[in-house]
Amino acid sequence: MSDAFYLGIDGGGSHTVALLADEAGRILGRGEAGPANPLTAGEAEARQALLAAARAAWAAAGLAPRPAAAACLGLAGAGRERERQAALRWAAEDGLAAQALVVLDCDLVLAAGTPHGWGLALIAGTGSIAWGRDAQGRTARAGGWGYLLGDEGSGYALGLEALRTIARAADGAGNPTALQEAILAHWGLAAPQDLTARVYRTPFPRAEIAALAPLVEEVAACGDPVAERLVSEAGAALARILEAVARQLSLAPEEPLPCALGGGLLVRGRLVREAALRAVSALGWKLEPVVRVEEPVLGALRLARGRVCYPPLQGT
Repeated sequence: MSDAFYLGIDGGGSHTVALLADEAGRILGRGEAGPANPLTAGEAEARQALLAAARAAWAAAGLAPRPAAAACLGLAGAGRERERQAALRWAAEDGLAAQALVVLDCDLVLAAGTPHGWGLALIAGTGSIAWGRDAQGRTARAGGWGYLLGDEGSGYALGLEALRTIARAADGAGNPTALQEAILAHWGLAAPQDLTARVYRTPFPRAEIAALAPLVEEVAACGDPVAERLVSEAGAALARILEAVARQLSLAPEEPLPCALGGGLLVRGRLVREAALRAVSALGWKLEPVVRVEEPVLGALRLARGRVCYPPLQGT
């Protein structure tokens, strides 16, 4: 076995995953820890999560922790230079690697799901964002504004719209929908009026609302017209932000564009993904290949090993 080891780390807002691989790309160990978004978890907790996940990966490989030859850290909160430099400093001070690269978590999906690390990435889980990188390294984004200002087409947005349709139907201001029975049963509620106490809580149950998205897809699959409309609208919203990124990068509609899909709604769901791809095609864009990325951390490992290199690896 070569003495060269590589670390790929996906530091998200809810948990952190680290993979350790050898020079041949064989994955030797996997480690997990808590959230590593410095903007939401705080810098101290984010740093500790990165270190804990890396150490757990070394332990899983049966090896003592040491500086890897290179590491890539994909962080949800690394969009500004200040956060990126802080993460590079942590990697150096904590001995994660001799060289480190810090990128946005969106870049991990792109690196894992496109042949050469450029193209488009569409991510829809609790939130939503579109990200792109052209062959020259220019980047663009759309969406990602959070649940108050954006996140159109996300699991949260879909779940919230389902609740709103139930409220309107209960008032006689909207069409009846099987979503009412399905969601009330899912949450163990007796009547639509009980939704108020369930939703208006502290802390706000954003994740619980987003978790309704698969239920909306189930009801839509059974032919409920209201649920079908919500799914179609979610797909159209995702198509619009993906097109916005493609236009920012001046990509050519007539050329096939590699596209990586991330987030539970697009990776594990089906109807919203299909609706989004249909809507993108209707807008005149050709996505090829389209790859669902279940493990974005594989993109971090690919970047660490230099198979894709956005800028050259930054020395620490």
